[in-house]
Amino acid sequence: MEKTGSESNVVVVGVLSDTHGSLPMAACAALADCDVIVHAGDICGSDILTELRLLAPVHAVLGNNDFPEYGSGVQRFAQFELAGLRFLVAHYPQDIRSALRGNGPIHPGDPLPHVCIHGHTHVPEILTGKDARPANLIVCPGSVSRPRGGSKPSIAKMEVENGRILSVRIEEI
Repeated sequence: MEKTGSESNVVVVGVLSDTHGSLPMAACAALADCDVIVHAGDICGSDILTELRLLAPVHAVLGNNDFPEYGSGVQRFAQFELAGLRFLVAHYPQDIRSALRGNGPIHPGDPLPHVCIHGHTHVPEILTGKDARPANLIVCPGSVSRPRGGSKPSIAKMEVENGRILSVRIEEI
């Protein structure tokens, strides 16, 4: 169904990472209203991506515990545009920082991402301002199955529209 001029163009993006072969029902419930889902690696089972794709289209990257069994669409980095914003996804936080310095999938002269997403740490984090530069936002959703650092199982959610990040939050599940 197409949206009319009076309807919102807000896109809800659900972000998860480090499922390690386990996708709790609470994670599925939390992601059920998402228009797009991003998995930032350590998937550890193709059935995880199959389940997520029943909810919404999925962008995913390989983690240190993943192998190329997910097909050519799942690589070390993912780049895509959504609601007028450029996204960069990698499993390791250092891969995001390295890519922002021109190493990896971003080459000199390429437009920089607005939103960067990573996993690996299992600790949820949202960075903005000078901590995220040159991106506008860096998000780690934590882990749905193996949280660390005193955190609870979690995902991240953001709402984006027409080149703007309207909201971003960590949700405990």
